[in-house]
Amino acid sequence: MKIHELDTSKSTKIRRLGRGISAGQGKTAGRGTKGQNSRTGSKFKPGFEGGQTKLAMRLPKSRGFTPLARVEYQVVNLNDIEDLGKKTVNAEVLKEAGLIRKLNSPVKLLGNGTIKVAASITVDKASQSAVKAVEKAGGKVIVTAKPKAEKAEKDAK
Repeated sequence: MKIHELDTSKSTKIRRLGRGISAGQGKTAGRGTKGQNSRTGSKFKPGFEGGQTKLAMRLPKSRGFTPLARVEYQVVNLNDIEDLGKKTVNAEVLKEAGLIRKLNSPVKLLGNGTIKVAASITVDKASQSAVKAVEKAGGKVIVTAKPKAEKAEKDAK
């Protein structure tokens, strides 16, 4: 198949611009009378704002980088678990209580508040202060997330 063998759809009507007054889009061909937009040639560059400083130049440069595999943890505090009053706490219990939104996203336990209930808490990550507070109350924290792999040492040449 070649470009001249393609059929145009029968419903489309070709508008021939600038072909006389009776054609409907004659003389100025819908471009108005004068000004930059009525002239031939290229338009202004993308991001051009009429001569004022571009937005990209006004904003500060972004520093660093955004990691591709960023992990968003759902945060649960000790006072939330204290309010539950359950002996075993895991993602399903937290979801039923409305403390987390998704079951497949990781949960992190933080040490905000106090806990007096001896509870067994299963989470993906926990802060040191939260672990100490739970163990002080007689409970235990089970962390299920994999620890970070240690970086291999480079051989000195």
